[in-house]
Amino acid sequence: MKTHAAVARLEAATKTYGNVVALGGVSFELRRGEVLSLLGPNGAGKTTAIKLLLGLAEPSSGSVELFGLSPKSRAARTRTGVMLQAGGVPATLRVAEHVELFSSYYESPMPVAETLAAAGLTGLEKRPFGELSGGQKQRVLFALAICGRPELLFLDEPTVGLDPESRRAIWKQVRLLRASGTSVLLTTHYLEEAEALSDRVLVIDGGRLLTEGTPAQIKEQAQSATLEDAFIKLTQREESYQ
Repeated sequence: MKTHAAVARLEAATKTYGNVVALGGVSFELRRGEVLSLLGPNGAGKTTAIKLLLGLAEPSSGSVELFGLSPKSRAARTRTGVMLQAGGVPATLRVAEHVELFSSYYESPMPVAETLAAAGLTGLEKRPFGELSGGQKQRVLFALAICGRPELLFLDEPTVGLDPESRRAIWKQVRLLRASGTSVLLTTHYLEEAEALSDRVLVIDGGRLLTEGTPAQIKEQAQSATLEDAFIKLTQREESYQ
């Protein structure tokens, strides 16, 4: 069905750095209008996979597509929103100025006030970025990722440093975006977050895809009551094979 068409795809993607295999022949796709969580311990290959999908790195072999296009193409990038942990933005610009600047990169962005409200930043419009708390800075980076009404949204640890109320507010916005047809690729160390938001989960370790499925399928596979327990079992099993 057209509604399930892939908006992002890795096909047998490998990335090596000298003799180190950061990603080894991984294949997966992100379907239209779903939240897909990419889970794995530190150094598992998650960041490499995201860099390939964003066109920040080239695969050593295999292929990568966004909307059937090269990730480096302007046509793909203008349909994509990105929130990365290394979100270096000028400290002296005010919150609203950041949102206005990023909104200008897109053809049909959200109104600035709507973006600020969605990210929980109303009332902070005139605050310089450098004077914000860690959680407030996270919310600004989220605002910059969603301001262009992206069809595809990359969220890398979006709720790190947020209090429970702010975390739930971000969850609400992710659900609203999904309901509007936005596809979301999420990485998070909060396994309850992945369980609460994801339509599907991919578990990656050692540069290889261990398993994929709905949270319920992953839990059943690992005979676990929670996704967190299932993740621990799966990655410990992987370590025992190495």
